[in-house]
Amino acid sequence: MTYIEMITEAITAEGGRKGCSLPALKKYIQTEYKDLNFQPHLLRAALKNGVEKKTLIQNKGHFKVSKAAAPKKAATEKPAAKKPATKKPAAKKTTTAKKTTAKKPAAAKKPAAKKTAAKKPAATKE
Repeated sequence: MTYIEMITEAITAEGGRKGCSLPALKKYIQTEYKDLNFQPHLLRAALKNGVEKKTLIQNKGHFKVSKAAAPKKAATEKPAAKKPATKKPAAKKTTTAKKTTAKKPAAAKKPAAKKTAAKKPAATKE
């Protein structure tokens, strides 16, 4: 398993809204893969490559799986998680009749009469 696969697994397992920080990634990988000879420089290189290839998004020290890379991973997991579905009879839904209220026609507004200000005669100089 490559470091980038471990990183995406760790980020999806954490499920944080901001993503996953570098110390949290290290901790997850070290606890989940105990037989792995963990080397932090390989983790940092994988993070850097993931950001360059746009499979990961970096935001203030947190890393998230990009939306372009996420559906590809989810599509491969769905068939494996498929179980034979047992159909249960659906309960009948009771619908209430919605009352339609007739809209009142808007009263025709009369145009406001324009008020014209009486002009004062201009003062003439003598």
